[in-house]
Amino acid sequence: MRYFFHIGYNGFNYRGWQKLPQASSVQFIVEALLSQVLKTQLTVVGCGRTDAQVHASQFFFHVDIEEAWDYDLLFRLNKNLPSDIAIFDILPMDGLPHARFDAISRTYNYFIHTYKDPYLNKLSSLYLGRHLNLGEMKRAVSLLTQYDDYRPFCRSLSAHRTTICKVTHANLYVDESGDNIRFEVSANRFLSGMIRIIVQKLLLIGRGELSVDEFENHLISKEIPKIINSAYPQGLYLSQVKYPYLEIPSRSELFNSFVRENRWRVV
Repeated sequence: MRYFFHIGYNGFNYRGWQKLPQASSVQFIVEALLSQVLKTQLTVVGCGRTDAQVHASQFFFHVDIEEAWDYDLLFRLNKNLPSDIAIFDILPMDGLPHARFDAISRTYNYFIHTYKDPYLNKLSSLYLGRHLNLGEMKRAVSLLTQYDDYRPFCRSLSAHRTTICKVTHANLYVDESGDNIRFEVSANRFLSGMIRIIVQKLLLIGRGELSVDEFENHLISKEIPKIINSAYPQGLYLSQVKYPYLEIPSRSELFNSFVRENRWRVV
């Protein structure tokens, strides 16, 4: 039978979700433990990939398990997983739904703080300086739903058969103090490094080092910049994955408190 596992993880200590040779990944740890507990070699298929040190407040993977278990599998797995990986739900599925290919929408949030705070270390990205031009950054963000080809914002073109992404939502938020900024974006798919490259461009715009017209010209010309820089990874969260047959909220209370409505206002 096929099962969807609803999980979340703090990715700071991992080289991302994807299993890689000689590298600590979330997939490797989850797959190894699940195989050990169920006493059979299993392969899990994730809903996508996250970069090294990127977090997921919501992530799904599917796995086929032939024999049923007669114990609390959720408890046993969480008891033995590292503290920075949690399994929220184990969902039996009809047929053979696919965690990656069936996803119709993915939402990411990127958090920035402009002051040094040890409690935000590893959870948000520090960019010192409180004079970002949020109005110009918002102008650039509003362009994202108007274009479909994100070729200039891809770190590895060879990894994708197409660079077309349907961005359905993009917005910029700030808290009352103006010291914490949140960028939220939803699309049917994302390219390698796409969100962190966009965030780096937004920061350049906020500092006056890049104009909104120059930013839009990337999307119009589709030319790949000679140098591609990315924002820090630890501010980025995969925060929601939707399927035609499955849409549930994140179980991460900390992340949910980060995005609670009364903290943020739209720029």
